[in-house]
Amino acid sequence: MLRATLSTTSKKSGSQTVSHVRFGPNPIRSAYLIREAHFVGCHQFNFINTTNVLQLAKTGATLLLNSPYAADEVWKHLPKNVQQELIAKKIKFYVIDAAKVARDSGMGTRTNTIMQTSFFAISGVMPKDTAIEKIKYSIRKTYGKKGEEIVRKNFEAVDYTVANLQEVKVPEKVTSAIEMLAVVPPQAPAFVQNVTAMMMAGRGDELPVSALPIDGTYPSGTTKWEKRNISQFVPVWEPEICIQCGNCSFVCPHGVIRSKLYDQSELEKAPASFKSAKIDARGFPDTRYTLQIYAEDCTGCTLCVEVCPAKSKEETGKKAINMAWKDTFLEDAKKDVAFFETLPVNDRSFVDFSTVRGTQFLEPLFEFSGACAGCGETPYVKLISQLFGDRMMVSNATGCSSIYGGNLPTTPWTVNSEGRGPSWSNSLFEDNAEFGLGMRLAADRHMQLARKLLTEMASSIGDDLVGELLNASQRTESEIRRQRARVAELKGVLAAQKRGGEAAAFGRRPSGQARRVDRRRRRLGL
Repeated sequence: MLRATLSTTSKKSGSQTVSHVRFGPNPIRSAYLIREAHFVGCHQFNFINTTNVLQLAKTGATLLLNSPYAADEVWKHLPKNVQQELIAKKIKFYVIDAAKVARDSGMGTRTNTIMQTSFFAISGVMPKDTAIEKIKYSIRKTYGKKGEEIVRKNFEAVDYTVANLQEVKVPEKVTSAIEMLAVVPPQAPAFVQNVTAMMMAGRGDELPVSALPIDGTYPSGTTKWEKRNISQFVPVWEPEICIQCGNCSFVCPHGVIRSKLYDQSELEKAPASFKSAKIDARGFPDTRYTLQIYAEDCTGCTLCVEVCPAKSKEETGKKAINMAWKDTFLEDAKKDVAFFETLPVNDRSFVDFSTVRGTQFLEPLFEFSGACAGCGETPYVKLISQLFGDRMMVSNATGCSSIYGGNLPTTPWTVNSEGRGPSWSNSLFEDNAEFGLGMRLAADRHMQLARKLLTEMASSIGDDLVGELLNASQRTESEIRRQRARVAELKGVLAAQKRGGEAAAFGRRPSGQARRVDRRRRRLGL
């Protein structure tokens, strides 16, 4: 009999799922997690660098690793502590390049059949030949209605898996100097280091209640610290072919592709691997253009390649953006991203919002979500965050958008370079229209109170400033920027008056009306 217990994150792409599966000749009725595993399977190679997958393995257990490296070279790519445990626990070690097997057998990126076949082939749960026969029976039962071609591809994947499963001869000594990767980089904020990282590592149960936010609010913009590295193949930009249309950035579901234009002088401090091109537009002398791929955050969906219209005239099949093996340039990609983020953010008031190309110079305030690879919904969410940015108020109904949008431990909603971002809240039920109406009414009421206070205080603030604040048009980005400058000026005036009033009123209790006005100002954040 079999009993399985699953624990997983709510990420829809690259999620880490831990399965505790128990087999026995008699019915298994009790529910408990395994503490001594006879078999451990790691289906993503990057997990071996971030998670202690052998922690629960017993002496003499078997490890199956989905590895891009063959049996004769995988050892040197393992972290030091993994090598130590393999030796100390006398673990039998097998590898298979499931991604390659899937591609070669026509399965695309689907590796579940391959890893399942590998498990039954080496785990000893049942005789190997019997297991293969049962797997093929299950494939026909599951996929038979989808056509004989789908069944055939799965059968080929099973046979190809058995042929490519390799046993690794474990050396007697540890030779690696590779350390386990930190869950988050050292420059992450303290809360992310102390709380979020513990949840990401699957150790949230160890957190004391005192570590959690007392009001239930969590910081936004935390997906950027994950760097999940879930795809072995990521896009590479070819500047000499690119027509700078912005299509690839536009369709990217995870905000992985960004573009900026900047003065050529900025390149003086750029790493040697950093790519740029002359801007393809008039009126921008000495201006460079860069399309930056955040390789560690890519899910490998290939939508960017599919939508790219620019093709090489010299090399058949080559576009301005192409998928490539990530490991060959990952370290350079990290340096390029770090430099790209130091480049000035393009001024929203000078960007043409009416074109696809123009919108992609705007900061996305929705990034690196856990949505499915190739998601058709998140590109729109990302685009809206670029167009309306920190002015957005999001009334979210429960569904996909709440799972990838209001996730714990990390959230993709983030802030811009000024520290401003959208406000987001989720309604448990499918009533987000009513929920959003309440948010809208509250915002309108705040505006009414602010306008009323300004009118009452016009004589002390200044009629000119009050008039401009009350009557300013805010239809364009530049008009909104000017209004924000006036609000900043208003806050300065009020702060100066408050300091002067406190000095003049020393020893006197403010009048009732003055206290009411002061309370309203504080409530409105003025």
